Amino acid sequence: MSQAQAAVVEEAGGAFTISEVELDAPRPDEVLVRMVAAGLCHTDLSVRSGGLPFPLPGVLGHEGAGVVEQVGSAVTRVVPGDHVLLTFTSCGRCAACRDGHPAYCATWLPANLIGGRRADGSHTLSRAGHGIGGRFFGQSSFATRALVDERSLVKVAPDLPLEVLAPLGCGIQTGVGAVLNTLRPAYGQSLAVFGSGAVGLAAIIAGTWANAGQIIAVDLLPQRLRLAAELGATHTINAAEQDVPAMLREITGGRGVDNAVESTGNTGVLRTAVDALAARGGCAVVGAPPFGAEVAIDVNDLIAGKRILGVTEGDSEPETLIPFLVAQYQAGRLPLEELITGFDFADINAAAESVHSGASIKPVLLF
Repeated sequence: MSQAQAAVVEEAGGAFTISEVELDAPRPDEVLVRMVAAGLCHTDLSVRSGGLPFPLPGVLGHEGAGVVEQVGSAVTRVVPGDHVLLTFTSCGRCAACRDGHPAYCATWLPANLIGGRRADGSHTLSRAGHGIGGRFFGQSSFATRALVDERSLVKVAPDLPLEVLAPLGCGIQTGVGAVLNTLRPAYGQSLAVFGSGAVGLAAIIAGTWANAGQIIAVDLLPQRLRLAAELGATHTINAAEQDVPAMLREITGGRGVDNAVESTGNTGVLRTAVDALAARGGCAVVGAPPFGAEVAIDVNDLIAGKRILGVTEGDSEPETLIPFLVAQYQAGRLPLEELITGFDFADINAAAESVHSGASIKPVLLF
């Protein structure tokens, strides 16, 4: 058993509180990682607010990056001293995992989002002798140490900046994968991205890699739209000031958009995105509203061949996509520094507030 300082959410709607926790000894398929950095994602904040179920008190965090300290007896991916990025976990045995789609693992929800424990019901984290929610996305990386599932690990070279690469584990791979893995736009097709946060901006960057024609960024904040234009958007729409459907019709010559990414989690925005599709167009649904949220769709409109595609983690196979993203960063094609703002771990509540205010696109906690 080892100790760590962790940001604990005590109850839904509460702040993060720094508290000492105990980590269980690694099981054969687990790895103890000393955290260097961890991205702060909207999913973490949705759980903290009570919008997504997770056993509280508990420790969140699912974009970790750090150095391996100890490995379980059956671990083969890494050894102590290796530098790693942390991502979601999966069983590796179900049909989806065997088919190369671990983001749709049969165990995904309990293993990553809502379980808070191992499959056998045991806790990975405790405080003052009582088990608390942990194992979030196989990691719970809002702590100075994390006990991590082996399948959540991706090894990277030791000379790479972990504080920059941490967001690859969720937000960046989600946006990139929604475009490259799910929509797969044909050369010159249009792409509209609703929401210019980290996921949306990653989708815009991926659109440039896919040689999309018109790349349209839709957001409420002028500063995010300016950054979207710098990163490759050919058109921007300020939804606070402009008629989004009318602007999309004008930009596409009345045809509608071939591809859309909805990253806001707002059901009204999703309806707008689907309505804006051209015949045979596809909308990748990435944003996650509270469980049970519904949206009305004109069924007859779908008969024109429109597709609504739910996307988890960019349909990523992390050991393939994350090294690809690292290579794009090294080649200067993925300007992560433009997206991130560093915060000391102790300032996690300020980091969370910066997301709500729009001041930060991707806060990264530094340990």
